[in-house]
Amino acid sequence: MTKACDLSGKKVQFGNNVSKANNKTRRKFNVNLQAVTFKSELLNKKIKLSVATSSIRTVSKFGGIDEFLTKTKSKKLSLKAKRLQRAMGIAASKVS
Repeated sequence: MTKACDLSGKKVQFGNNVSKANNKTRRKFNVNLQAVTFKSELLNKKIKLSVATSSIRTVSKFGGIDEFLTKTKSKKLSLKAKRLQRAMGIAASKVS
């Protein structure tokens, strides 16, 4: 399992710890991933994802996973989220 968000695609970043004496040591900036289950109204099923906390806040701001995926541009989503977005688009067209 990669340490990347299933919605936004955020990954581990690397940088330096810098001391007062300006000594630099390499370090990792890990993504705060949480295992979350979202309920999709369009797909009529629960979606289990490993998501960054910032993405959880964004989904709740949009009002749910369905609204988030339908209103977000596909270039800002990860591959897994793009597949879900496509599936929701097909499901929405069948409902209409």
